[in-house]
Amino acid sequence: MTTTHDLSHADWRKSSFSDGTGGSCVEVADGFTGVLPVRDSKMPEGPALVFSSAGWTSFVAAVKRDDI
Repeated sequence: MTTTHDLSHADWRKSSFSDGTGGSCVEVADGFTGVLPVRDSKMPEGPALVFSSAGWTSFVAAVKRDDI
């Protein structure tokens, strides 16, 4: 099943791990029920990936555990 989300008015925020030098960084948009949109901060007009909230939480937990 494919679902589209209108991200045209999303309020994007950079990762708290961004060093502010314009390097590789992701941005996320809060406020979407059950999902978390993610995009490349270097390409804000480019595509965004939309993950389930549970999937994103699992991914972040795995990264923190260094399981990825």
